[in-house]
Amino acid sequence: MAAPKESLTSHLLSLSTPRPYSAAVEHNFLTAAGNGTLPHPRLALWLSQDRLYAAHAYPRFIGLLIAKIPFSSSDAPDSPAERRNERVLNILTYSLQNVVKEVGFFREASKELQLDIHGWRERKATRNYTAEMIRIASLGTLEEGLVFLWAMEKAYLDAWRYVETTLEKFTASHALDSTTTAISHFVSNWTSHEFVRFVDQLADLVNHLPIHHGSEKWKKAEVIWARLIEIEEEFWPEEGEEELMRLADPPTPTPA
Repeated sequence: MAAPKESLTSHLLSLSTPRPYSAAVEHNFLTAAGNGTLPHPRLALWLSQDRLYAAHAYPRFIGLLIAKIPFSSSDAPDSPAERRNERVLNILTYSLQNVVKEVGFFREASKELQLDIHGWRERKATRNYTAEMIRIASLGTLEEGLVFLWAMEKAYLDAWRYVETTLEKFTASHALDSTTTAISHFVSNWTSHEFVRFVDQLADLVNHLPIHHGSEKWKKAEVIWARLIEIEEEFWPEEGEEELMRLADPPTPTPA
């Protein structure tokens, strides 16, 4: 009996990349978030950057991918092509609806947990990340965009799973303060059953794309994965950035 073919997502996760996957999902920022040593201002800086990613870049990224779905009037309603396109559309529209909720979550969390998300400069790493999103969605194929989408969400899930494990050890012997309370909220949001199911659905979608082992598309997916790890690692703020990235005169938020 022939051995089962390795899925694309399993293959990517097993790759030895220039920057190891652990560098992105076990970053010093994440370790500090879990062990109670992350300064509150650094957490606020990160949240301000993640809000830019979610509110500005992500909707455009998803919209560009939706525009690439190859719907054709020649495809019968029950044809494999039509069903595949509908599946892609369903998961992309879900992504778009979910990110709208995420932006609202950021807004409410920043108020409830006293995390100022308005008074920060945009980090170079944030610009690099969002630029790569738009480059992939604009210049790449739909398949490349879906691989990148799965890679982003998978890395995010694994990063917060790592924080969850570390935080459980910390809270076993320490009371929650304002920062660890905030982190606990984020862990609950990004390790939820709903988010895990979404990442699993993305993986299944990617694994059923016409990307065959050893093909040029397969090699392109490897390049996308390696680059995602690099920009994901850079996205987490480093020690001291909370002092450098603060605006001297933060803008006054516009009333809702």
